[in-house]
Order: sequence, then structure tokens, then C-alpha cells
Amino acid sequence: MANSGPTIGIALGSGSARGWAHIGVLRALNEAGIEPKIVCGTSVGALVGAAYADGALDALESWVRQLTWRKVMGFFDITFTGGFIKGEKLIAFLHRNFLDKQISDLKKPFGAVATDLNSGREIWLREGWVSQAVRASIALPGLFTPFEHDGRLLVDGALVNPVPVSLCSAMGADFIIAVDLSSSVVGPHVSKLDAEKRLRPLPNMMDVVISSLNIMQMRVTRSRLAGEPADVVISPRLGYMRVLDYHHADEAIAEGIEMTKVMIPLIRHLLKDDGAVVDRPGA
Repeated sequence: MANSGPTIGIALGSGSARGWAHIGVLRALNEAGIEPKIVCGTSVGALVGAAYADGALDALESWVRQLTWRKVMGFFDITFTGGFIKGEKLIAFLHRNFLDKQISDLKKPFGAVATDLNSGREIWLREGWVSQAVRASIALPGLFTPFEHDGRLLVDGALVNPVPVSLCSAMGADFIIAVDLSSSVVGPHVSKLDAEKRLRPLPNMMDVVISSLNIMQMRVTRSRLAGEPADVVISPRLGYMRVLDYHHADEAIAEGIEMTKVMIPLIRHLLKDDGAVVDRPGA
């Protein structure tokens, strides 16, 4: 564990089902003896981050590894007002099992990012019920209905800050590990001309919406990270996964572990340069 030196923060990015990779990232960091003290997340990053901040990552991982397509669909309460899914069944389950706390009661400082639908402002959620902060942060436009919170209609924080390095810094982190899930998302969803130059069938409406949001997320992420750089960026490559592939947790977690292991030597080197003492496992 880090005994001295910089305060390590982790900024867990948005990415729908790809977000289970965050579990693998946190696992690999823990195995290497690198412990983030400040946790921030956007969208699915807020969900995984909240569980980690409360010491409930084991329980969350056990649940997501058991998800099947049928179980995923069972959480969706269909509506056609403001979105496709109300999100009430999902959040009620998460509240009962993982998120039944005030943010101030979590074991580590935690913050989530949402977007004010009316003003377009970035909203930092650092108090109140954890489940409400997560529900606001995951409200992907077109999929989840907006969430009303303190007189505001809030939607997915990925619209304005997909990888919340700035929030992590504002909360006191001075060495920030960012996890960006958007590096390989452009391309897999929308069909192109085939080898014979004939058009394939047009993608469905959801594919068009998700591909468009993926492009936006990638561009916003690049812009934000350029202006507010993290010390290290971990980029699991899961662009082939679709937005509702939550039942593919095993491969997402494995990719998170693999890509983090690649970055561990750099993280150790930078932490050592910053004066941190990092214990190697088994040392």
C-alpha cells in the first residue's frame, strides 16, 4: 500500500456494459499494492466506484459475473416517456444490495458526475444517497429516463465529463489514474460498405443512437483529458461490446486486469518519482 507521498485518486469513466472492466482495473491495482484513496466515477464508473468506495467490490463482482441476458432484461421497466427504461427496478435492487448508504458514510471519499438536462451544466454529486447519485449519473439519454434531483433533471455525466479527472483533482487527489473506456468504441456498431461495394442493411435506431453517443463520448474524453490530464490513463479495449452486454462481465473484467497490468510498471515508476512508497506483493 502507499504509505506516503501523493494521494492517489481514480477516475472511472463511462461506458455502459464495458464498465465492468473497472472491476478488473481495481483488482489489478489492489494486487499490485496500489490503493486509490479518492474515487470518482461517471455513469457505470459511478456504480463501480461507489461499490469500491464502500468496500463492496467483492459483492458487486459476484453479482455481475452471474448476470445472464434474461436477468439483465428482467431489470428493465419499459416506458416511452423520456427514455426507454425507467430504471426504478434496477436502482431499487442496487439500493438494497450495494448502494444503501449516504455518500458521507462511504469508506472512501466518492463523487459522481451527472449533466443538468436544462442548462447543460456539469453536476458533481458528493452528498445524499449513493443510489440517487448513481441513478442520475447512469441516465443515458434515449435509454434511461432523466432523474429528478434537487429540482434538476439530470442525465448521464458522459455528456460533459466522461472520465472525471477534474472532480478527482478537486477532491484532493494529486496523483490520478484515469480509466477511459472510449478508446476503441467508434466503428463496431454501424455497418459499412461490404467488399462488393453494396450497402448492408441500415442499423437499427438504437445502434445509430449508441454509435452517435460513442463518437461524442470519445471526442469529449479526448478534449477533457487534453486540458485536464491524468497522471496515467488505462484504456481497456472493449469497443466490440454493445451497450446492453452486461452479461459479458467475465471478458470485461479480464480486459481490465490485463490492461492495468500493462500499466503497473509505469504507475510504480511515477509514484516512486513522486515520493510514494509502494509495497510489492510478497515483499
